Amino acid sequence: MDKRSFLKGLALVGIGSSFKSDSIDSLIRSMENKSALDLATDENYWEAIRSHYRLKPDYINLESGYYNILPTSILEKFVEHVREVNYQGAYYMRTVQFENKKNMVAKVAKIAGCSTDELVLTRNTTESLDMIIGGFPWQPGDEAIMAEQDYGSMLEMFKQSANRFGIINKVLSIPNHPQNDDEIVQMYANAITAKTKLLMIPQMVNITGQILPVQKICDMAHSKGAEVMVDGAHAFAHIQFNIPDLHCDYYGASLHKWLSVPLGAGILYVRKEKIKKIWPLIAESDSLESIGRLNHIGTHPVHTDLAIADAVDYYQNLGPEKKEARLRYLQQYWTTKVRGIGKIIINTPKQPERSCAIANVGIDGIKPSVLAETLLKKYQIYTVAIDGANVHGCRITPNVFTLTKELDVLINALKEMS
Repeated sequence: MDKRSFLKGLALVGIGSSFKSDSIDSLIRSMENKSALDLATDENYWEAIRSHYRLKPDYINLESGYYNILPTSILEKFVEHVREVNYQGAYYMRTVQFENKKNMVAKVAKIAGCSTDELVLTRNTTESLDMIIGGFPWQPGDEAIMAEQDYGSMLEMFKQSANRFGIINKVLSIPNHPQNDDEIVQMYANAITAKTKLLMIPQMVNITGQILPVQKICDMAHSKGAEVMVDGAHAFAHIQFNIPDLHCDYYGASLHKWLSVPLGAGILYVRKEKIKKIWPLIAESDSLESIGRLNHIGTHPVHTDLAIADAVDYYQNLGPEKKEARLRYLQQYWTTKVRGIGKIIINTPKQPERSCAIANVGIDGIKPSVLAETLLKKYQIYTVAIDGANVHGCRITPNVFTLTKELDVLINALKEMS
């Protein structure tokens, strides 16, 4: 059997449209007595979960970090929401949407472990964090600290703020293989001065998947009088945590990644006492103490907001612990089989607790763009090339619909190419 036929065979289970929304409930109930770690290696179970997705048969999708394909049940409900909003028209927009949005905030706040008066819905992480950067009460000479591995859109916003407000940006570089948490914490600590007002840190580095010791960094920064903004784009609904436990001041994430909400939904968390100091992106009449003042984005696709409830229900039914265990198992499955072989370079820490689904792999002597192109054209594996910020390789991001036999194709491809 050739590779293309192999791929189409893998995808057939996800092509049908006869999915029943209650099937996952019965499937999960049948595995209630199985631990998350035991279930992580149960290929039959995850092949059944895979059947809840409609997957393109032309390639193995290992780029779930950008956008998380929706399970069929969420997709179908999303279409129903589009139809209902269109059916009600202006009546919905002028009346019902506001209460529904509050309900969606409550659903997300529950899994985020925070109060609803500290959380708003946005359109993505970039909007959430750029609102903090652009709305921060900067004074000339104030300092901000970030890393070259941070997401480009926020780095550009800091550059604009430097030109606009006269702030000074200090750009650090996160080591791909830190010895311990203290190395990371001390790196940020060494950069802080009396003029430092804000740190931006990734909870999970978007190009390598490395998980940072966020709480330790926040506690250190606060002891020195600085505030911390966390980019949680790749962590939220990927690994388990409560936002308040991170001890950060500001937190942004996209819900279209690991929560499987349709495109156009994100969150912004602001500690209650910090709300009044941030200028909103668009002026709002709410009081200075209300987080609603940071949430005026005009007319927007409200049917996406409605799908949040469906995505949260799916996530909770699947089980956060079981999802995280499976994703970490998948990453460790392939990285442990190629780490240290030939010219293969893994740009993600080896310790399991320092990463989850995402990892980055390069091959010495092969440009990341060529590596990505070869993986797609020769091996029918779709991923993304990263070439900068001390990271040179392809980001590999499996999902709950990924099977180990697909990762075997990646493993063999890397061994052949190295």
